[in-house]
Amino acid sequence: MTIFDALTMLGGLCLFLFGMNIMGQALERRAGGQLRTILGKLTKNKATGFLTGLGVTAVIQSSSATTVMVVGFVNSGIMTLRQAISVIMGANVGTTVTAWVLSLGGISGDNIFLKMLKPTSFTPILALIGIIFHMFCKSDKKKDNGLILLGFATLMFGMDTMSGAVSGLADVPAFTNLFIMFKNPILGVLAGAILTGIIQSSSGSVGILQALAATGCVSYGAAIPIIMGQNIGTCVTALLSSVGANKNAKRAAFVHLTFNVLGTLVWTIVFFIVDTVFSPALFDQSASLAGIAVAHSTFNILCTALLLPMSGLLEKIATTIIHDDDKKEKFVELDERLLAAPSVALQRCNATVHEMGALAVNSLDSAFEVLYKYDAEKIQEIKEIEDKTDKYEDIIGEYLVKLSGHRISEADALESTKLFKMIGDFERLSDHSVNITESVQELKDKNMKFSSQAEKELNVLVAAVKEIIDITKTAFETNDVELSMKVEPLEQVIDELKEKLRTSHIRRLSKGECSIEVGFVWSDLLHNLERISDHCSNIAGCIIEASHNDLTLHEGLRGMRNDSTEYFERYKEYLNKYQVTV
Repeated sequence: MTIFDALTMLGGLCLFLFGMNIMGQALERRAGGQLRTILGKLTKNKATGFLTGLGVTAVIQSSSATTVMVVGFVNSGIMTLRQAISVIMGANVGTTVTAWVLSLGGISGDNIFLKMLKPTSFTPILALIGIIFHMFCKSDKKKDNGLILLGFATLMFGMDTMSGAVSGLADVPAFTNLFIMFKNPILGVLAGAILTGIIQSSSGSVGILQALAATGCVSYGAAIPIIMGQNIGTCVTALLSSVGANKNAKRAAFVHLTFNVLGTLVWTIVFFIVDTVFSPALFDQSASLAGIAVAHSTFNILCTALLLPMSGLLEKIATTIIHDDDKKEKFVELDERLLAAPSVALQRCNATVHEMGALAVNSLDSAFEVLYKYDAEKIQEIKEIEDKTDKYEDIIGEYLVKLSGHRISEADALESTKLFKMIGDFERLSDHSVNITESVQELKDKNMKFSSQAEKELNVLVAAVKEIIDITKTAFETNDVELSMKVEPLEQVIDELKEKLRTSHIRRLSKGECSIEVGFVWSDLLHNLERISDHCSNIAGCIIEASHNDLTLHEGLRGMRNDSTEYFERYKEYLNKYQVTV
């Protein structure tokens, strides 16, 4: 093997890993919605969790990515440790799909149908279709379909390049002796673990092993220990991802390591006993690409069959070793580990925005209570909620910016933009809650109060604002477009009501029925109540425009006012409902 062969093998390896990465990312984007559905149906049932891990990993072609996602889920509170264990075990089986795909390279024969099954025959066609989809189609889905085909073609081309580059090693005694040495189970396991730990992909290391097996120098006796070691090496990614996570996330990564180490230890001992006592002829035969795929799948299925019934014990071991501290851990609202699966990260982000929205609405409800009955403790709670919503806005905004750095589908990009717009409105709602309490505090400190007429007028405005908040809250929680359409006409009524109340105040002021100082507080209250309705209108507008795949908010609302008969009917209904005599 010359230096040029070595460089060719290195280039083939790079293409192989790059193609696998590109294909996996594109598959994840295309399956984003299904991933969210699958993960949303997780239960404590071991079989369901196992099948979920298997299915997700088979789709995104990476057990490491699945396990990192699981660590993120546990860290974010989406998934319990018990659920995570079953999913991790399923991921180990799901990752064997790659080896079966790569085994197509070992197909041989003169039959035209067999030749067409060889990757070297059909991958150029897939690459051509993929590049056409990727370069000339405007749809993100079609572009991702193109990347899937291009990624697959690239990894298969890299695999073929590696196989061709190492073919000359069959005549190198040192190479042959190397794999004779790996027949020692301990050395084989170490070699598999180290290689997989370096490239952080068990699928990738299995592909490399299959490429080397094409030389005919790799026996089953050497390949099986290496395959068993690969399961340990793949734990590196999950262990690294658990750094800085909470206790349960660390336990999930630890369970992943424990599961693979115990499975490898048990079946390595079995392999050693079988090899020593029976010396089966199979162990001395040259491993084929399909044979390695069979060994890889069989080993992972055996590990799961052995340890899945013991998942409760693994959970206890992890909990005992990584025990809880007396100090309460800080809850992390959004976990960057989830960015490995953008669609799932967006789902978690959406849930966090709902938490923020609930806080903002609660602060408004409390502010209205304080408006009619002074409560110092409740005022302090409102201020604390405002601090929390500020933090939510920072955390969610930063997370969405990071999410936008990943390639996401058009639908997810629209959802991300919608959430980004909404968090500013929710934060401002909590600000106006504080502003209302400040007006209440000023009235108390200066021993002032509104006139009876002003109180009646204020009651009408507050009732309208409460209704627009309730409608907006329900529309947001249920993503109800029809309900969102009721917000804008009510918002216009509130705008007009505010102006009427200002006019009424000026008349009272001119008659000497109200002081200028009270008038300042009155003006502040009117402004804050009207601004609350504006932010509700913005939130409802986002829901409406997102349903039409266009977030040109103000243009859409303007068009609604000018062209909609339904809008004017609702406007008149609210106008009659919230009347004041000026």
